[in-house]
Amino acid sequence: MDLPKALLDPPWKRKPAAAPSSEDEPILVPGLTAPDDRAILWEPGERERWAEVRPYGSWRDGEWEEAAEKFRDGRMSYEPTRAGFLAQAPEHLARPLLAGWEPHVTWDFDHSLQPIVARFETDAWDVAFRLAKQNAFGTGPILRPFLSADVARLFADWLYRLTSAQKIAHTWFGRHGLAAVPYLVPDALGKRVGPRRNAIKALRTIEGDVVGAARVHGDEAADAVAKLLVAAPPDNAPVQPPIRPPSLPTWLDVDALPRPALRDGGELPREACRHLLLAMVGTPGGRVDVSEVVDGAAGVCDPESLTAFAWALFEAWQAARLPKRSGFVLATLGRFGDDGTVRRLTPLVKDWPGQSGGYSRAVQGLDVLVEIGSDTALTQLNGIAQKSRYKGLQGEAQRKLLAIAQRRGLTGDQLADRLVPGLGLDADGTLTLDYGPRRFTVGFDEQLKPSVSDENGKPRKSLPKPGAKDDPDLAPAAYKRFAELKKDVRAVASGEVARLESSMVMGREWTRAEFAEFVAGHPLLRHLARRLVWLSGGRPFRIAEDRTFADLDDDAVELPVSANVQIAHPLDLGDSLTAWAEVFADYEILQPFPQLGRPVLTLADGEGRNGRLERFEGLTVPTGKLLGLTRTSWTRGPAQDNGIEHWISWHLAPDVTVVIDLRPGIAVGLVDLNPVQTTERVWIGKSPYSAVMENGLDGVNPVFVSELLADLTSLTPP
Repeated sequence: MDLPKALLDPPWKRKPAAAPSSEDEPILVPGLTAPDDRAILWEPGERERWAEVRPYGSWRDGEWEEAAEKFRDGRMSYEPTRAGFLAQAPEHLARPLLAGWEPHVTWDFDHSLQPIVARFETDAWDVAFRLAKQNAFGTGPILRPFLSADVARLFADWLYRLTSAQKIAHTWFGRHGLAAVPYLVPDALGKRVGPRRNAIKALRTIEGDVVGAARVHGDEAADAVAKLLVAAPPDNAPVQPPIRPPSLPTWLDVDALPRPALRDGGELPREACRHLLLAMVGTPGGRVDVSEVVDGAAGVCDPESLTAFAWALFEAWQAARLPKRSGFVLATLGRFGDDGTVRRLTPLVKDWPGQSGGYSRAVQGLDVLVEIGSDTALTQLNGIAQKSRYKGLQGEAQRKLLAIAQRRGLTGDQLADRLVPGLGLDADGTLTLDYGPRRFTVGFDEQLKPSVSDENGKPRKSLPKPGAKDDPDLAPAAYKRFAELKKDVRAVASGEVARLESSMVMGREWTRAEFAEFVAGHPLLRHLARRLVWLSGGRPFRIAEDRTFADLDDDAVELPVSANVQIAHPLDLGDSLTAWAEVFADYEILQPFPQLGRPVLTLADGEGRNGRLERFEGLTVPTGKLLGLTRTSWTRGPAQDNGIEHWISWHLAPDVTVVIDLRPGIAVGLVDLNPVQTTERVWIGKSPYSAVMENGLDGVNPVFVSELLADLTSLTPP
């Protein structure tokens, strides 16, 4: 097989083409002025997510005035703590201090500024802009929702000049798109060389009708922009330095890696193999497109051998103790990995944040799962988003899933439905395993325990090990497939039970079509769904053995095309609750989580009206029991000094949050450090940073109130 030219003569070895030249004068339109407005444009839910971030520092009622005085006279000198004060203090104290706040920091400050920007919006503009300008890579992301002439000019400069800010600059222009054009046009058609150069590059980056967006400055400006977009770079464009070829790290021995097999036999030559690795490393600054090298290798090499090659590279990296500046290793896994890669990599990704320098590595690992993009990969990503020992990693996984959902036009819940893997099961929820001379059928019962039967339908206790008469290739592969299937089903069952319980508590609804395809018709999820009572149009029903729907009297239930379906909460069932419990007992149906036997609780007269739930204060509770609350709607507070989380909270409604203050607090990554917690205070506010609200839980969904009280009661000693 002839190898692609790129594998033999990679682009970084080729002599670059001569830069185009132009004798034309710069295209200028004098007198244009950029709009002088400022706007913060939030994506759905973004402001709420930023508001939930709490930086350093914690103060009690009565301490705010003293803390404000320390802020003013400089005794509160640690900038993250000052940021924490501004995010949490009463507004009459925080707002005047924000106006005069001039922090001087060089480390990443994006996280600390998020709740301040969410709270004060454009009043926090100057401090956010100043800090972002000081540290493009670390604090620049705070400007993502900002739109103005100075912000557009800053991102255009970063886009042209800073390698470290390329990603955030492309993100900003991709986000604001044509809305940024009016702010760029005056610079692009102005006399000053630097701003003109930057703005032109930015305009050429933006997708869509740029000329039409430029027409707010008049037809002359729009026509000039049209010429700019097709014009060659001017003669006075900076001369680009020679291309520096990529280099391999010293820890990597190319000859120790298995050569990828060619599709028509043989192996990829050593030099071509080296070029493939160099392409994955990339040229400094990304100045050369190396995709033709990688795509060329993918076109001529056996996919399984490329997967093995990528994993061997990863193992070599592990053996070298994971040296830094080796992001190409995980990028190679993402490009050539498969479901087997996902299964081996995911446990490592989950553990990495607990290791020195492991958090950024774990985030790259999430990118690998996104890049592989298979059902198995996205299911594992979803599992991390639902449950992780490390809140930061969990949040990153959630953001990546949200981005995937938005690209597909789905909500997070809808994407999660589509990520429940079928695991190769057929429409009946079974899988045939071929041993050659004999075959076995694997299925699952209502508790998702595997069942095995032979070709005659006779049940077996388990799948037999391959014997001497079985096919030496098919039988071991089938036996291994069964072991992986059992492991995958256990992982799916654990995550889906928690998701279904959360869906019941939050009142999540499915359309009839979604329910039929992703719940009742799913080869695995339907087993869990059969053990629950569902609700549509106020009418409860269950899924019968023949997959039809039946009411309390076993009469058939037909769902209209326009129907929505949800999991019934005991409060939804009213007087029929006891009767439904009897039906499930008669059929010996074991529920996956408490539904029909779930406690229904209400507040005592006047309870919570002072903004406190005092009967749950002062409790001594094992840390593990508190962490158990996070399986549904509770979230852990951000880590503060010494990596301690001082509260957990539940956001019950847009302006209602219940907060449990903890002492001594939960140690991130080392929850056993403080095995017992005291519930110092249980209070109700708009958010974990607000003051106590005296109207308590008035108007909150009774289901949420019942679930809240059940969770708090579970913390009370028997």
